Amino acid sequence: MTTHILKRLAWVAVTCTGLLFAAAAAVAQPLKAQQVADNAWLVQGQAALGSTANRNFISNAGFIVTPQGVVVIDALGSPALAEELVAAVRQVTTQPIRYVVVTHYHADHIYGLQVLKDLGATVIAQRAGQEYLSSETAQLRLAASRVELAPWIDARTRLVPADKWLDADTVLELGGEKIHIRHVGPAHTPEDLVVYAERAGVLFAGDVVFRGRVPYVGQADSRAWIDALSGLIALRPRIIVPGHGPMSTDPVADLELTRDYLVFLRKSMGEAAANLEPFEDAYARADWSRFAGLPLFRAANRINAFNTYLLMEQQAK
Repeated sequence: MTTHILKRLAWVAVTCTGLLFAAAAAVAQPLKAQQVADNAWLVQGQAALGSTANRNFISNAGFIVTPQGVVVIDALGSPALAEELVAAVRQVTTQPIRYVVVTHYHADHIYGLQVLKDLGATVIAQRAGQEYLSSETAQLRLAASRVELAPWIDARTRLVPADKWLDADTVLELGGEKIHIRHVGPAHTPEDLVVYAERAGVLFAGDVVFRGRVPYVGQADSRAWIDALSGLIALRPRIIVPGHGPMSTDPVADLELTRDYLVFLRKSMGEAAANLEPFEDAYARADWSRFAGLPLFRAANRINAFNTYLLMEQQAK
């Protein structure tokens, strides 16, 4: 192959990559920080599945500003988004980002971690997250994301372990603020953490709470998840920032919605499994009307029900 042809191919590759970035950026939702309390902010992702078009901007992040530094909660779904998150923090304060708390190690919450880590932030997560992070599943997911979410996830995107793996609940005291970090898993994941800003009364709930959309249940321990939600309801926070969806100033109702959905899944699929009813028949018979109007119902509900059916089969043995 001649040098001229090689140069032409290289030019085409660069041009196509540039067009791909431009097209994706053109349709992507801009990242904006929303103030939820006097020292707490939310960055809200889209109610959608991760894609090149939305840059994997499908989850929430938050941050708490104190006179001695900033605590960030989750790092969003790509390094580019994390860079925008840092820029949003800089619009609010010049205080350094001291900590980033990982609520759980799902891709849409962690692929931006390397940006915050490289700025010198201390990464905090629950120790149960080590198992997933070191698993083949995590590596395969990253490899798939490099294809499915290119160019936002690429060969430079890496998995970042915690600097501090927590074995127990803890309190960060920073700039006169008390920030409680509580392990509420196993729920959505074994390592679920929630972050409670005591003075502001704001609970950053991670994916233990999905607001205004159907949760992603996956392989979750739904019985323990229901117990975790009941514990958060008893906490009665003033404001809740979910892992997905808008903030809530009526947190009990939103906690109850996620809990009620999981309870209904377990009841309907549990009865079917106990009666040896085929899944397809059980799914068709169930009355989904309370939840059918929620975003991502079509995308998530069937697999949620099937996984719960399998779980209830196992628990019935």
